[in-house]
Amino acid sequence: MINTATETLSVVVEREIPFPSEKIWRALTQPHLIEEWLMKSDFKPAADHRFNFRADWGVVDCQVLAIEPDKTLSYTWAAYGLESVVTWTLTPTSTGTHLRMEQSGFRPDQQQAYQGAKVGWPQFFAALEKVLVRTD
Repeated sequence: MINTATETLSVVVEREIPFPSEKIWRALTQPHLIEEWLMKSDFKPAADHRFNFRADWGVVDCQVLAIEPDKTLSYTWAAYGLESVVTWTLTPTSTGTHLRMEQSGFRPDQQQAYQGAKVGWPQFFAALEKVLVRTD
């Protein structure tokens, strides 16, 4: 028998980005750059660091779970009853970097948050790519 109460959904967005992982890493971990494509934050690239993302619609409470410079970044993402985890994976390719983002932990009764993430993350990725083109 499947226990549907523990079954959760994930949103995955993947892109081939024509920049080195070090450059993408800076955009994922430097607060002034994060603010340009995602939200204002007091992020620090340190394990267990607690931080927030702030937007006009509210606040997301986060904590760094795992960090491996230029490779992996994982943090909790908690807002409005949603307890999820966002994991970024950077893999070098011959033309740049394969960037993968997975937000996991959406319960079946959290369709609004799930659908919002499915629409929102591709927009954040597009904004991130604009920041990368513009910055050194």
